[in-house]
Amino acid sequence: MSAMHQHMTEIAANPLDQLEQIIVANDWVFDRRNDSEMAAEAPGKWCDYGLYFAWSHEISAMHFTCTFDLKVPPARRAALYELLALANERLWIGHFGMDSEDGMPLFRHSVLLRGARAASAESLEDMMDIAITECERFFPAFQFVLWGGKTPADALAASMLECVGEA
Repeated sequence: MSAMHQHMTEIAANPLDQLEQIIVANDWVFDRRNDSEMAAEAPGKWCDYGLYFAWSHEISAMHFTCTFDLKVPPARRAALYELLALANERLWIGHFGMDSEDGMPLFRHSVLLRGARAASAESLEDMMDIAITECERFFPAFQFVLWGGKTPADALAASMLECVGEA
């Protein structure tokens, strides 16, 4: 890499500093483990979500994970993997996965910030809002597959119904 290119490429400021302020403003519980990791808990309609942020100064990238408070029994993991694939087709940003060790569904997204001075508060808020919104939107489908005995396609169709009006 040329010296001029190195000079022109700025290292982004640590977005965890700004995320910490956003999390404090939301009055969420959090643990800033060090300069490169932070965990928080965000309340949702269906469950509380575990938020995990990892910052890599070397590549100016932040990895974000939003986990469900939901364990997938080994016997239901194949069906849930199918549901994850179907759900991912409907996402614009991020993707669903499952932690292979504990079988917990999660939403993941990474942000590259090379050349940017810092991530904007708005983009960080949007990242968390999108993750929580998508987790809330698909949570019933996970429940239908795990405990309702529905196929992944049926669970997704049932959970994607849009209600109109009031009862």
